[in-house]
Amino acid sequence: MTSIETALRDAAAMLSAAGIENPRLEARLLAAHVLDFSPAQVFARADQDMDDACRDTFDAVVARRCAGEPIAHITGSREFWSLDFQVSAATLVPRPDTETVVELVMDLYKVRAHPRTILDFGTGSGCILLTLLTCFPDAAGTGIDVSADACAVARENARRLGLENRTDIGNASWADGVASGFDLIISNPPYIPSADIAGLAPDVRDHEPLAALDGGADGLDAYRALLPLCAVSLSDTGVLVVEIGIGQEADVTQLAIAAGLTPGPSRRDLAGVERALSFYKKGVGITGGTG
Repeated sequence: MTSIETALRDAAAMLSAAGIENPRLEARLLAAHVLDFSPAQVFARADQDMDDACRDTFDAVVARRCAGEPIAHITGSREFWSLDFQVSAATLVPRPDTETVVELVMDLYKVRAHPRTILDFGTGSGCILLTLLTCFPDAAGTGIDVSADACAVARENARRLGLENRTDIGNASWADGVASGFDLIISNPPYIPSADIAGLAPDVRDHEPLAALDGGADGLDAYRALLPLCAVSLSDTGVLVVEIGIGQEADVTQLAIAAGLTPGPSRRDLAGVERALSFYKKGVGITGGTG
């Protein structure tokens, strides 16, 4: 047997050599997963022994991380908006950038009646939809995803959060006869230009679902399909909030205008990138948003 501290030191060295950022932190997170500890417990119990079976399992998951597999896929979960979400190879790993969508929604609804019906196009793990349902306890949500495996993950997340009675997850394409009259529509569609996929970090490029990343030649294919559907599916006073890629604000806004929508407030992510845009039907008006 070796001590937890020795196993952590060895793992951090391997992760560092593989080019992993924050290798010590990731080693501790992986150890917490294997030992069924919290990360704080791993730190506090570092002088305790790790038995041979645990050490073998730990070395195996460290090797997977060194090979580029996302840590969230190894542990099976990722925190988003202080909630714990299951993830898999069928879903994107929830990222802080996407919390910008939730932030903009919450800002907009400071001065509006809270939504009662929410639609999420391309729900993936369900992280945006289910987070908003925790924020709006009187709302019901519908999530749509073309991946049956992603839908299964979203349904399990709804169950684990106690939201299954307010959530309907449908395995369908966006154009498969979605109902209208939604108070709020949200989406994080694929928006990375096809030619840029090869340059993504290996843990994203090689392990996350390509269909959830690839936005076509200019990164805008999903918006061309999505925005006209949203214009039809929104209630007369409804709000649409979408995540966008770097530098896509003007193009997505023009596509929305062409679909009959009017731009509302936007919000930047922590890096200062315009990341979330809002739209509404002409003549309705939105206030809120911090830019």
